[in-house]
Parts: sequence; C-alpha cells; structure tokens
Amino acid sequence: MSMINKEIGDFSVQAYQNNGFKTVTKADILGKWSVFFFYPADFTFVCPTELEDLGNKYAEFQKIGCEIYSVSCDTHFVHKAWHDTSERISKITYPMLADPTQALARDFEVLIEGDGLAERGSFIVNPEGKIVAYEVIAGNVGRNADELFRRVQASQFVAEHGDEVCPAKWQPGAETLKPSLDLVGQL
Repeated sequence: MSMINKEIGDFSVQAYQNNGFKTVTKADILGKWSVFFFYPADFTFVCPTELEDLGNKYAEFQKIGCEIYSVSCDTHFVHKAWHDTSERISKITYPMLADPTQALARDFEVLIEGDGLAERGSFIVNPEGKIVAYEVIAGNVGRNADELFRRVQASQFVAEHGDEVCPAKWQPGAETLKPSLDLVGQL
C-alpha cells in the first residue's frame, strides 16, 4: 500500500544534536519541510557514508526550509557514542533521532521485525506532516543526498505550483510540464 499522503503519527523521541540531547515531537516538524532518513544501525558500514553525504548538504537543505532527521532504532546514547568516535559522523549537525521502541520505524513501515532494525528509507514530509515522496532500498545500497535534495525541491515546487509537474531530472529554473485537463486523471 502506498504511503503517499499518509499523515505521520504523533511521536516523541530523544535526539542527539550538537553535543546535546533534546526531545523531538511531531509538533516540531509541522510548518516546515522535513526528511526522515532511516538507516539500519549505528556503527555499521554503508550508513556513515550516507549520513556524511547528507551532512555535507545539510546547509543547502536548511536554506530551502527543510530539516533533516536521521533515524535508527539505536538510543540517543549510542548516537552520541558514534558521534564521539567516528570521523565521518562527528561532522553531522542535523538531529539524529533515537527510535529504540521502533515506533517511528513502524509508523513509516520500514521496521525489519525479526532484526529490530530499520530498512534504508528516505521520506519527504510536507509542512502538514504528510509523506509526499519516499523510497526504501536494500540495506547494502547507499543513497545519494544530491538526488534527495532535488526531490525535496521538486516536491516544494509542485506544492506551490499545483498546476505544474516536474519531469525527470528537473532542477529549479528548468522547464516544467502543464498537463492538459484530459490527462490529469492519468498522472
């Protein structure tokens, strides 16, 4: 079943960010764009390459009004320990959400029940708290922050310009498409 337009559930989790712990709730994400970036676990192999890539683009996400939330089923204490010991992870300044109860992983339907880990899933959530784009991929394949950033920009554009759609590889300033009324139901 598709997750598009699913409103995310209420949540309250601990996060590690900028050498401190804080609580993040659903109320904190409303009113702005968000990316929930699920990954299997701290202290693994592919995850630090993805999180570093995302961290390198974090300022650009913030400039377009989008917050990044990395999420694993580890605790906020484990996030801190990883941040303190990994050269790649130590650069991260976005919130690292702790989901040891697996509530977020269940709500976003990325929980690997038998392992207690999250799938590698990226979710773009609009200011109303609804999922507008997502992808879930195999645990052994890393994701690309540049493409995720492009998808956020495209999602923001179509939210603002409801009568236009973004073609493949669309970038801000590029030509969009205006579907005819005859084709709207076929999109």
